[in-house]
Amino acid sequence: MSRTNFDTLLEAGCHFGHLKRKWNPAMAPYIFMEKNGIHIIDLHKTVVKVDEAAEALKNIAKSGRKILFVATKKQAKPVIAEKATSVNMPYVNERWPGGMLTNFATIRKAVKKMANIDKLSADGTYANLSKREILQISRQRAKLEKNLGSVADLTRLPAALFVVDVLKEQIAVREANRLGIPVFGIVDTNSDPTNVDFVIPANDDASKSVEIILDACCEAIAEGIEERKAERVDTEAAAEKAESQSARVEEEPSQAPAAEA
Repeated sequence: MSRTNFDTLLEAGCHFGHLKRKWNPAMAPYIFMEKNGIHIIDLHKTVVKVDEAAEALKNIAKSGRKILFVATKKQAKPVIAEKATSVNMPYVNERWPGGMLTNFATIRKAVKKMANIDKLSADGTYANLSKREILQISRQRAKLEKNLGSVADLTRLPAALFVVDVLKEQIAVREANRLGIPVFGIVDTNSDPTNVDFVIPANDDASKSVEIILDACCEAIAEGIEERKAERVDTEAAAEKAESQSARVEEEPSQAPAAEA
């Protein structure tokens, strides 16, 4: 059964593309028609593409790897933060830090710096600093938190990138392409789908459209996480049972009768 349907996507306005004069010809396979100078996206194809993306995301989550969500446009910021947090995945909804992926070691250093500032605050070192120094450090900490707070737990490169508006986030897409990291993207009619591995053709401007697609994808991710937990429990239970049986065999006395005198 599909994770979305035509009517739900239609109600959310997922079918509205951009003006015909702003279109990218590479999106032609996903355009149903033109109406009043605006391209209309074929939602039947969107349903199929959402299912394909959701299944792939589920498998990534089931493997225990991370998916980095990216959306820095105003209307998508709160949605991406809420949905990514709900499945415990990192996200970027402020400015994309150049080199976030291609220069990941430097980003990790910045995150470590943020952790060190927190440590100074916790161990009482702040008490020996002047008000001006404390203010400077606090501002630095706030800036780091704003830009990198949501990726603080990302200790290695993500297994995939989920992007809302691949045109606006083209730097992020380019970095992922360079490193061979698969890109999942909500792609509108004015964007180029060429560098996106899992294209989800839909309106990337309306928050409702973004939300309905993220709901379907994050639901799949949650399923993958739960299946991973269930498999881990089964594996641990099987290991404990095998260990218990082995111990019992070793403790059992020999069944052979004692020799008569």
